[in-house]
Amino acid sequence: MSRIGKKPVTVPENVTVSVDNGTLKVKGPKGELTLNWNPAMTVEFNADSRQIVVGRPNDLRQNRALHGLTRALINNMVTGVQTPFEKKLEIIGVGYQATMAGKTLSLQVGFANIIKLPIPAGLTVTLTTPTLIVVQGIDRAVVGQFAANVRRVRPPEPYKGKGIRYSGEQVRRKAGKAFGS
Repeated sequence: MSRIGKKPVTVPENVTVSVDNGTLKVKGPKGELTLNWNPAMTVEFNADSRQIVVGRPNDLRQNRALHGLTRALINNMVTGVQTPFEKKLEIIGVGYQATMAGKTLSLQVGFANIIKLPIPAGLTVTLTTPTLIVVQGIDRAVVGQFAANVRRVRPPEPYKGKGIRYSGEQVRRKAGKAFGS
């Protein structure tokens, strides 16, 4: 049995859950999320104990993988509608900065042009400083994907460490050319 899949997901009082025909809807104070799970899995919500239980039909490899995945997705939904997920990105480099214009994030990161990224619906992007980007949202996958797209514009390079990195990310630095005598 999957260690993660067999754990029930506890639903707080301020979150409502509805399960019908392969669709799970979770609604909380921060918003509403919907999940269509694989038909091989069974998802049941017990209103008395306020728990969601995920089951699987057999021990085939794919069903074991889907068991833990489905439970993790449901747990992320329940967590996200209460407290939004957050990713912080740092911009490091001389003259590198970010600006906001409506629903567009503009990045000046050493290229001849300014890179403009549209912000997906449901996300909140704030700039605490021109070099610190904070991405927030209730859907963990959307938050992570947008943060990865921003980082992909200029990943940190190993010689000087310039680029866009996650807050707290360690970048392995390489030594430059060594001049021999």
